[in-house]
This record gives sequence, C-alpha cells and structure tokens, in this order.
Amino acid sequence: MPKDNENIRLPFTGPLEPSEPQGFAPDQMIRCDECLRANPPTRVACMYCSAPLPATEASARLRKPALRPPEKHQTAYNSILLPPDSDVSDEMVAEAANLLKLSPENVKRIIAERMPLPVACTASREEAELVVERLGDAGLQSIALSDDELGATETTVRRIKSMTIDDEVVVLHQAGTKDETEVRWRDVVLIVAGRLFVRRVEIQERKTRRAENEIVQTSEFSSDEAVIDFYSLTQPQTWRVSANGFDFSCLGNQKALIANENILRLQQMIAANAPNARVDDSYKRLRHTLDLVWGSQQETQSSGWRRERPGKLSVGLATTNSNESQFTRYSRLRRYFECQNHRT
Repeated sequence: MPKDNENIRLPFTGPLEPSEPQGFAPDQMIRCDECLRANPPTRVACMYCSAPLPATEASARLRKPALRPPEKHQTAYNSILLPPDSDVSDEMVAEAANLLKLSPENVKRIIAERMPLPVACTASREEAELVVERLGDAGLQSIALSDDELGATETTVRRIKSMTIDDEVVVLHQAGTKDETEVRWRDVVLIVAGRLFVRRVEIQERKTRRAENEIVQTSEFSSDEAVIDFYSLTQPQTWRVSANGFDFSCLGNQKALIANENILRLQQMIAANAPNARVDDSYKRLRHTLDLVWGSQQETQSSGWRRERPGKLSVGLATTNSNESQFTRYSRLRRYFECQNHRT
C-alpha cells in the first residue's frame, strides 16, 4: 500500500535561484597586458601581478575598487572626502558605505566632522581615482592625493632639538645634525598638536620539538608623547617638536619641570609670536575616526637566535605598534588645505 504522503502534490516554484554569484562570460574578461592573464571586468588592477588593467567601455561601468592597502614600501594613494555643501541623504550614505566597505554609522561620523578626511587608502592611483569617481556618482565630492603629494614621508619631517627665539625670526636647530634654519614668524601659518602612542611587545621563545615554541619571557613597553608640528608658507618641511627630545631653554623663566607642560607653553609661545598661525588641535578628537583608514603601523623584528646552553636555542621577537605615520599624514593633510586657503 502507498503511504499517504506519496500522493501529495508539491507546489511548483520554478527553477531555483543560484546561491553563488554568477561569473562573467569569457568575452567580458579583461586581459592583463603584463602577465596576459584574464581578470574580472570589476577589477582596476590585475589580481595576479597588480599591474593596472586596460579600461574598456563595458568595464568602466562594472569597475569597483578592491581597496587593497599598500605595503610598507609602496606609495599610498588617499581618497579624501570633502565637506558636503548640503545635507546628505541616507541613500547617499548607504551607497558610500557599500563602496568604501565601512559601516553607515562610520560614514556618517566622517561626514559630520565637516572637514576633509580620508575614506580610503589604496596601493594604486587608479583605485583612488575610481573611489573619487564613484563617490561623485553618489553625490559626494572627494579628491585623490598620494603620500608624495601630501609630503607624508619620513624625509619631510625635520625633528627640532632646540630653538633660538627673536622678535622677527626663530632659528631651528635640528636633531642629529648641526644644520640650522631661520624661519620668519610671519611665515608660520599652521600649528598642529598631537600625541604619539607607541606600544612594544618583546617575546623570547625557546626552540622545542613540539609544534609551538616555548615562551620563555615576555615584556611590554608603552609610551605616550606630546608633539607639535608647525609649518611655514615658504618651506615644505614639517618642523616637529617632541616633548621628550627637546631643549626647552628657549622658554626662559616660563620653563616648568614637566615636559608635557613645557610643550604646551612652547605651543602658546609660537602662536603668540606668529600672527598668521592657526592652531589645530583636532587630532586627539579624530584619532579613532582616522583609524578607520589610516590605522597604526605594526612592525615585527627578530633579534636572532641565541644559544642558552648546549642543545637549547631561543629567539627574540619584538613587535612595535605606533601611530606616528597616521599623525604625520593627518598633519600634512591639514597643511595641504591650509596652503590651498592661503593661495586662494
């Protein structure tokens, strides 16, 4: 006898929708001119060799930025969102969030600051410009700036060990060299205040026959240092004063016993002597927002193998996490727009 459920007719729902995204037809693929491999038309750079892909009329509509962050040795290309001229709708925020791979709340947070801020940092100019183009389609204005255009490189930063202050000029004595630079007070246009946070973790491991080495010793060090950058219209350098590496004798009888108090008084003295200078202390407020795009840099170094006793080897590893590159980019970004304002 047949079972009751064998005669039940199931409703016809038609063909099932594929659960996996459909691929592109062979004639839609883009061939890389460097390695000759086929790439999806949504890509800006080759997924195999990272070379820029040729643009076609069909792929121009499909292209999406991969937002691959640059390696340490690569030049970074930054997409900077400009303050909107009018209210931004939820649809515009959602479209921008989907493009930038950020949450809508974080996009709103960036827009609410009403100042130029980074929304993407990529390894190629093509991707940065594509982000700018797609944000423009969503109704948001932005520009693409490389680290070289910002001047956000280690060679641009000049660390100052002491100053000689006069009524008209200040003589800057650079750390690690005998070089001196004279800057006129009226040319100083911007002072950017910030803090440098460094965390260093050192681990010593002993080599064993097991899958994981034995941790012998760990130690952790952290520092929090106040810094100020200031800029002159006539010079491209960043003049940086660090609280722990500066001779505050130029303060005279205003010099205090605490370095953080001294650097605040030095900032006030520079602002008082420079009639055209604007003080920007927004970094502390925006640091966590900048982490969305310009995160802190982490570097791991090995101290090499060491023989403790016959048959026992150990290796030391040190991991350093610092926000200095983030602050340098932000400081140079503020300088870029300050100089733009003075030119106009």
